[in-house]
Amino acid sequence: KQWYQRRVAITAGDARSTELPRFGVKVGLTNYASSYAVGLLLARRLNQKYGLDETYKGVEAVTGEDYYIEKEGERGAFYCVLDTGLARTSSGARIFGVLKGAVDGGLDIPHSNKRFPGCNAEGEYDAAAHRSRIMGSHISTYMSSLMDDDEDSYKRQFSQYISHGIMPDMIEDMYTKAHAAIRADPSPTPKKVLKDGYKPKSYKRQRMSLQQRKGRVAQQKAAFLALH
Repeated sequence: KQWYQRRVAITAGDARSTELPRFGVKVGLTNYASSYAVGLLLARRLNQKYGLDETYKGVEAVTGEDYYIEKEGERGAFYCVLDTGLARTSSGARIFGVLKGAVDGGLDIPHSNKRFPGCNAEGEYDAAAHRSRIMGSHISTYMSSLMDDDEDSYKRQFSQYISHGIMPDMIEDMYTKAHAAIRADPSPTPKKVLKDGYKPKSYKRQRMSLQQRKGRVAQQKAAFLALH
């Protein structure tokens, strides 16, 4: 007789780009640099949760260099396997920014640098080029070029940056401070305590009585007959 055990997916931890404003990144939450920051946040949060944050600190200063976790002490690093799902896996995709951030944050994830920005068709990897992407240099360069060539496009495309007072030469410093803030306290934001008797607003359509349903049918019949 065979016995089957039901398998249940358990979420060990999560991190979202919408959390980045708490760490000083209030704009550009979907770019490569922010993707790296999300991966770093996830790694530091998981390591903190399982008491591995002091043992596996990862890469504290971003270099873009290849980094692979080695076991230290009795406990190994938190092991993960990247599942890209339906995300595109073309070279330089943001999913690999998350991967690099998670690895630099101290997670053990099997990977290579083949899909990272800075790796060319011959398989040669330029760590400095990857670092510039992680720190948002491509954003700074594009912002500067638009400021000089097309001010209207600059104001339209970077309106949020302008409203927050973020200039091109401030991008790298913004992400540097964000990485430090994440390492200082990666814990999730405490959930809001709901008041006693709180009921969430319902958007469901209220159930109609029999009389209301009959009246609605009568209205629909009358409207139909009027058209014919």
